Amino acid sequence: MAARYRSSPLARGGARVFTSLVLLLCASLAAFAANLPALTGRIVDQANVIPLDTRNTLESKLIDLETKSGIQLVVATVTSLGGEEIEPYANELFRSWKLGEKTKNNGVLLLVAPNERRVRIEVGYGLEGTLTDALSKVIITNAIVPRFKVSDFGGGISRGVDDIITVLTTDASEWQQRPSLRLDNQQTTDPMEWLLIAGLIGLLAMLIISPGFRWLFLNVVLNVLLTSGGSRGGGGFSSGGGFSGGGGSSGGGGASGSW
Repeated sequence: MAARYRSSPLARGGARVFTSLVLLLCASLAAFAANLPALTGRIVDQANVIPLDTRNTLESKLIDLETKSGIQLVVATVTSLGGEEIEPYANELFRSWKLGEKTKNNGVLLLVAPNERRVRIEVGYGLEGTLTDALSKVIITNAIVPRFKVSDFGGGISRGVDDIITVLTTDASEWQQRPSLRLDNQQTTDPMEWLLIAGLIGLLAMLIISPGFRWLFLNVVLNVLLTSGGSRGGGGFSSGGGFSGGGGSSGGGGASGSW
C-alpha cells in the first residue's frame, strides 16, 4: 500500500505565511484604491483650489483637445496623497481612471497636491515620445511652480495646461521658439547604456530594501494582469452621458515638482 503523502509542518507554515502576505497585500491595495477620488469629469478639483471661471475656461480647452486629437488630458487636485509619494499615486490614479484610448494610450494627467506641495504630469505610453520627461519637467519648473509659490493655483494649472497642449498639438519647431518651453541645457550626449545599467541595479536594490516600492511593483503587475484579463474595449470616453477613461494606461512617464 502506497504511503500517504503528508506535508511537513515547515511547508504548511510557509504556505500560511504566504497566504497571509497575499491577503495583506490585497487588503492594502483595496484600501489605497478606496482613497482615490472618482473620475467625475475632465477636472476633478477635490482640493477646491481652481476658481470657477478658470475651471470653465480649462474645461473648454480640454474638450477641444479631445475632440480634435483624441488626446484625453485630465486635471486633478487632491486634498491628500494618503502618505504616498506623488509618483506612485499619480500612476495608480491614471491606471484607475484609464485615461486615453486603449489602443493609443494617449492620456495625460496633471495632478496637484497642495497640502503636500507636490505636482506631477503623468503621461500615457503613447505620448511619451512627444511629451517627454524632460519637457514635462520644463513645464512644471517654468509654468506651474512659480505661480504655485504665490498660491496662484488657477494660474499655474492654466499655464501648465496651455503648455502641455502646445507640445502635444504643434510642431516642435514652433514651440521651441517659446523661451518657457525650450530645452536650452540639454546634454549633447545621452548615456543610455549607463542609465540602463544603473536603472537595473536600482530596480533590484529597491525591490530588496523598499517595502513601498515592492508594493508599487506588485500593484503594476496586478494592473497589467487585470487589464489583460479583459475589461472594457477601446472607444469613446463617455458612457451614458457621463465621463470616463477610454482604457488607456501609463508606465510612469512624466515628471514631478515641488514648491
